[in-house]
Amino acid sequence: MKQIAHILSYPLTVIFYLLFGLVLVVFHVIQWICNTLIGYKAHKKSVDFLNFFILNSLRVLGTSFQLKTLKNYPKDVSIIVVSNHQSLWDIPPLIWHLRNIHPKFVSKIELGKGIPSVSYNLRHSGAVLIDRKNPKQAITAIINFADYLNQHNRSGVIFPEGTRSKTNLPKKFQRRGLAVLIKKMPQAYVLPVTINNSWKLQKNGMFPMPLGVRIQYKLHPFIKVSDFETEILIDTVESQINSEILTK
Repeated sequence: MKQIAHILSYPLTVIFYLLFGLVLVVFHVIQWICNTLIGYKAHKKSVDFLNFFILNSLRVLGTSFQLKTLKNYPKDVSIIVVSNHQSLWDIPPLIWHLRNIHPKFVSKIELGKGIPSVSYNLRHSGAVLIDRKNPKQAITAIINFADYLNQHNRSGVIFPEGTRSKTNLPKKFQRRGLAVLIKKMPQAYVLPVTINNSWKLQKNGMFPMPLGVRIQYKLHPFIKVSDFETEILIDTVESQINSEILTK
């Protein structure tokens, strides 16, 4: 059975990438129209549905997602979403299912160009692009990002491991960027998120992608930033996230 699934993964991966590429190209045009001619709300809606179609493209591979749309959350305040990071496929479910809190991402600067839809969204949606080789630029960018989130009551998503873990074993948090967000957003809430199994989609690299992966998301209770000192809050969040990571 495993051998048959492995053989089937080759043509199904090709079909997935054709669908994925088509979605990126079509929504690049849709995003441009929405952002240029209509405005933020239309652009955000286009990004939401971009990620909805990416999720459904992954279903060609039998991929499933255990995550419900977030409906109960603190209103009229910014939220810092903190998550472990196992693959690039962590992101579409977060954008779609957390769409009510307007998630904006801390992303590496390399993703800001060259990728249809993705790069355009990162440059125009309120995300922040940081140069990991330039700490001064990165911190300044995150400070400006925090100001933007505070001003508009939107949510920032950060993966403090820095890079994806590539396995089920979490990496230790790189704290500086998260600490800056926390200090600059004392009125915010933190939403810790644990992601499991998305690393399996890339265990063979980008090809072939395995079939039947079940990606699980655990949304932990909201934590009010002002209730903790920064380092204690980061310790608490890291501990909560890691406590739910599957070790098998």
